[in-house]
Amino acid sequence: MSDALRTLKPWVTFTGSVLVIGVLYWAQTLLIPIALAVLLTFILAQPVTRLQRLIGRVPAVLVVVTLTFAVIAGGVWGLANQATGLAADLPRYRNTILEKIVEVRHVVKPGSVEKVQKTLQEIQAEVEKSDQPRGTTAAPVIVRPEQVASLFGFPSWLGPVSGRLATTGFVITLLIFMLLEREDLRGRLLRLIGHGNLAATTRALDEAGERVSRQLLMQTIVNATYGAAIGVGLYLIGVPYPLLWAVLGAALRFIPYVGPIIGAGAPIVIALAALPGWTKPLWTVAMFIGVELFTNLVLETVLYAGAAGVSQVALLIAVAFWTWLWGPMGLLMATPLTVCLVVLGKHVPGLEFLSTLMADLPPLSPDVAYYQRLLAGDQGEAFDIIERHLKTNPPETLYDAILVPALNYAESDRLEDRLTAEQEALIVDGTRELMSDAMAAAREARPSLTDESGETTVTEDVQPLPKKQSVLAYPASSAADELALHMLGQLLEKTPVAMEVLSSHTLISELITAIQERGCPIVCIADLPPSPPSKTRYLIKKLRSALPDVKIVVGRWAPAPFADEDPRPLMEAGASHVASTMSETANQLRQLAELSPQIQSDPQTTAKPTLVA
Repeated sequence: MSDALRTLKPWVTFTGSVLVIGVLYWAQTLLIPIALAVLLTFILAQPVTRLQRLIGRVPAVLVVVTLTFAVIAGGVWGLANQATGLAADLPRYRNTILEKIVEVRHVVKPGSVEKVQKTLQEIQAEVEKSDQPRGTTAAPVIVRPEQVASLFGFPSWLGPVSGRLATTGFVITLLIFMLLEREDLRGRLLRLIGHGNLAATTRALDEAGERVSRQLLMQTIVNATYGAAIGVGLYLIGVPYPLLWAVLGAALRFIPYVGPIIGAGAPIVIALAALPGWTKPLWTVAMFIGVELFTNLVLETVLYAGAAGVSQVALLIAVAFWTWLWGPMGLLMATPLTVCLVVLGKHVPGLEFLSTLMADLPPLSPDVAYYQRLLAGDQGEAFDIIERHLKTNPPETLYDAILVPALNYAESDRLEDRLTAEQEALIVDGTRELMSDAMAAAREARPSLTDESGETTVTEDVQPLPKKQSVLAYPASSAADELALHMLGQLLEKTPVAMEVLSSHTLISELITAIQERGCPIVCIADLPPSPPSKTRYLIKKLRSALPDVKIVVGRWAPAPFADEDPRPLMEAGASHVASTMSETANQLRQLAELSPQIQSDPQTTAKPTLVA
């Protein structure tokens, strides 16, 4: 039954998504005003909260809403007057347009402009003929008033304007009541969807409000600065009605991507039509390009970066989706609605895919991205990930952060039959090839060894000790363990530790003999998770039985998802230290090397080593 449910789950999710989109489209007459009122509530909640401390809640709400819509109405009225004046002035620009056509005619291939002009004249003549009756009675044209659907789908009986007025009145009324009862609405929403998960729901609501408010505030600052620069520039160049184009350009920038293009197109056309010659129109084009580049590269980078929390590709797709769904209002509200969806995906279980698809966070962590590139056989991009890590992090964190986790992921995939042993070997070989280049780049970036506390313990100025303590390093089971020990050896190059890495094919009896012959007081065993530590526990017991005085350091190096929950079984078996990171193991070996005496083997016997100072 569980397999059947698992098979049906994607189809249920798809059907639910289609149903939600259908409801959003079918009920847009109702949902668009509600979404707009909710959006305005996010924007105006903070001013209302500050003002109500002085004059009370109801007066604060009424004052803020009245001022907001008064400013909007005044702006619309001013733009309408400016547009009316522009329309009245357009006939005066006819001579300038004709002069430019004559100039273009001398540049374009002879005859091409005349052909276009002749075609336009013929079309105009045909239209004029169709407008004049020539003895035939044309069918009467019946003009029926358009039934404009107003709020809730009822036809308007007062004309086209009443539908807009009804929707506007509904938005204003809903906005007022949302601002008056915002705490009550928040409590009802928490009770509805936050039962049993109150903390996550509270964080989601707070983050949604903060992100939407911040995004709109930053966008308003950027657009106002853009509009002011455009207005001053157009005024200095001499383009008619610079205030109109400044306000229009700032307002259109609230529409992602296409808004700036539309805002720049109209004044450029007017500059071509109204200004004599080509110098000033070209200055207008250059001014728009310069201001747009400054806005994108400087203002938005400083003020607007990360405010929305949505990736650029996801935002572009979201803009297309909401425009297709709700038309111009969807285009206007696309960014805030998408921000809310990303926040929901971050905090609500079951909607994580929304945050994964649309958030501006990296989709893969560096270690996972490195492993994925090795799986794809792209060592060049894998090394690019290493170089990016070295630019912003200490080089001694490279192994624990990127290289060792890749070995853990390969081991996990092999144990779960997602990789064959040969494919895992390719991952290990690829990491081995990149390791020497990575260490060379790390030395070049920062020649030091830093412990977990962040204090530099070894630098280029510290000379290697003349005598180093011998440490035998033993890989517990695989070539990945052996490679990890070579990484540890590179970390210990400038410490009083001389590490000798044995082969992964070395037997336990051969390890004991090597310890006795070399007189090593310290043994380091690498056993990378997620492989079980049973073999390492057996190995520790054998070593402790044969060499009771040897210090045994075990490295179970892995990121958090694969790390051992409890190291006590290995400690109870006889391990001296168990570490989950390579840097921790390096510090333990360095400390043991400074304190441990040297073991000398007795030429007459190899049964038991003796310790001498």
